Amino acid sequence: MKYLQTALISGLLRTFAVLPYGLVARLGEALGYLLYLIPGRRRHILRTNLRLCFPEQSAAQRDRLARTSFQHVIRSYLERGTQWYGSARALSRLVQVDSAIDLQDRYDQPTIFLGFHFAAIEATCLYYSILHPMASLYTPMSDEVTNAISKGQRSRFGTEMIPRHGSARDILKVLKSGKPVMLAADMDFGLRDSVFVPFFGVEACTLTAVSRLAQLSGARVVPFVSEVLPDYRGYKLQIHPALAAFPSGDVRADALTMNQFLEARIRETPDQYYWVHRRFKRRPQGEAPVY
Repeated sequence: MKYLQTALISGLLRTFAVLPYGLVARLGEALGYLLYLIPGRRRHILRTNLRLCFPEQSAAQRDRLARTSFQHVIRSYLERGTQWYGSARALSRLVQVDSAIDLQDRYDQPTIFLGFHFAAIEATCLYYSILHPMASLYTPMSDEVTNAISKGQRSRFGTEMIPRHGSARDILKVLKSGKPVMLAADMDFGLRDSVFVPFFGVEACTLTAVSRLAQLSGARVVPFVSEVLPDYRGYKLQIHPALAAFPSGDVRADALTMNQFLEARIRETPDQYYWVHRRFKRRPQGEAPVY
């Protein structure tokens, strides 16, 4: 049954890959609008996150934000047809790049590209892998068949996929080889190698692995943000300058720096962030669960 379900999803995504991008985007928005009307776990998580992070907004304002955010999430799932099964040429036509660093760089200095879970992250990471050899950290999915498809399509332009809970030695080896590593550190991955620091004023379990890897490898940490452009014009990959004085030698301060950078970017396009993730899954000792 799982194989049949996976084959069906794969077939649908292949179909979306040959449809016009604007049509797929509109279908995703319409589906997201309808699905948001149905009470469910993800909608509850989304609303809870917005209530915690934007207490200054009214309930009506947060509901509007939640609705458009949910539409972006569902739309991004449908658009993976083009991202996973479309040609390099088709994907390249959809992505604009604004980079503060030289993308023709040979990366003599080890480089960690620090990403965040915005709706367009899949598209822009795949696009970058067309331009330059890279490696990417990923979290294996529980379903083996779906995980194999996801891993295979994300690596189809040559990306080296590294399990998030694999050996740090493997990551350091890749960094020192001159190949940049992309990773996202804005989810609750557990208490190991994490600290609690504020995120929108709420204590959030935040990874320290980024600053530790940078410290061990001498890597610069270059944040990037992915944006869905208006009027169905595709996506924008915004690569920012390397974080200054990072790592600082204080993993807690570095975790706070990452969260503050992300907060500022979210305020620019709050509806495009993946609020459906349980960002506050674990709480500091003595604090009650929020979900």
